[in-house]
Amino acid sequence: MKNLKPLLSLSLMVAILGLTACDHQKKNEMDSSSAEQQAEPSEKAEVLPYLNIKEAKAEYALPFCEKKNCIDIDIQTIKTQDKWLDSWIAKNQSMVIQQQIDQNLNLSLQQAINAYVKKSDEWKDKYSQNKAYELHVNTRMASQRNQYVLLQIGVNSKQEDIAVKDRYYFFVADRKQQKSISVLDVIQKNKQLALNDIVQAHYQKWVEKQSLEVKKQVPKKLYWGQADWFFDGEGIGLHYRANEISKDAPQLDIYLTTEQTKQMLQPEIYQQMF
Repeated sequence: MKNLKPLLSLSLMVAILGLTACDHQKKNEMDSSSAEQQAEPSEKAEVLPYLNIKEAKAEYALPFCEKKNCIDIDIQTIKTQDKWLDSWIAKNQSMVIQQQIDQNLNLSLQQAINAYVKKSDEWKDKYSQNKAYELHVNTRMASQRNQYVLLQIGVNSKQEDIAVKDRYYFFVADRKQQKSISVLDVIQKNKQLALNDIVQAHYQKWVEKQSLEVKKQVPKKLYWGQADWFFDGEGIGLHYRANEISKDAPQLDIYLTTEQTKQMLQPEIYQQMF
């Protein structure tokens, strides 16, 4: 019996330790499961729903016109389930319309159209044979990657006998932060000089191909901080419309390679955009 007491005591201790270990393991599993359940809603909240895009005619009014020489305006837009984004689209459409008449004010879409109509009326009043303006605007979401969206607005117009065809404007927005973002907003600060070198190299090659008249007009260096920019499946780029760099200058598009894009963009933005 004396020899059995130590063995019984040892067995009891092992059993108690085993039960304690099991309880501790179960508690850890429950704590881990609870933590995952708490983290799951937070992670889901970070993922924005894919945009449900519907094409539609923009909402605006034109003045009543009985004459044959009436202004021709057609604004095609897109509608989504994101109210902020819809208002952002309308704001950019207003900016594009105003740019056709060299105006840049904080106007609603209707106010921008009113200003455009007024400019057309002024042109018609100068001479009875002058034709009213024509403006056709189409809108599409060219790309969307998580919270980042790329809006493309195209313009065809005829003003004072000058016809414009397929003039494009690009705008990028962050849906999560509900704001427009420029190319400077996404480039790493310590990479801006390197990006400038890439841009200027592309620009100089473009200048070399231009006529002598255009070469006299264009600036020596290209300012790119506020340029229209875009992103696609491979990288980012800059877009300059015809006559934007200088009068009579053709369109210029600068594309960065995938590797260049990865080096230039802020890492957290690159992960979400590509």
